[in-house]
Amino acid sequence: MGRIKVDLHDIYNNSKAIDTALQNAFDDAIDKKIREVEIIPGKGSGQLRKKVERFLQQPHIKTKYHRIENDSKNFGRLFVYFKF
Repeated sequence: MGRIKVDLHDIYNNSKAIDTALQNAFDDAIDKKIREVEIIPGKGSGQLRKKVERFLQQPHIKTKYHRIENDSKNFGRLFVYFKF
């Protein structure tokens, strides 16, 4: 069992690319039954993390995952878990 990693540092200023990267990671995880997606918005100003959190709270996305967990040692990343 693996993990999908999505590092958003390179596309931090492209909202559409962020949504696409997150959607692709979720679709991949579901298709391949991968239970964990690691999202790295980074530590910066917090705007990118807020963008990720808004994406995760959309009703059609929220139904796809089981829970979200913040990394206790690195607030610049979070984990999304799926239940199959």
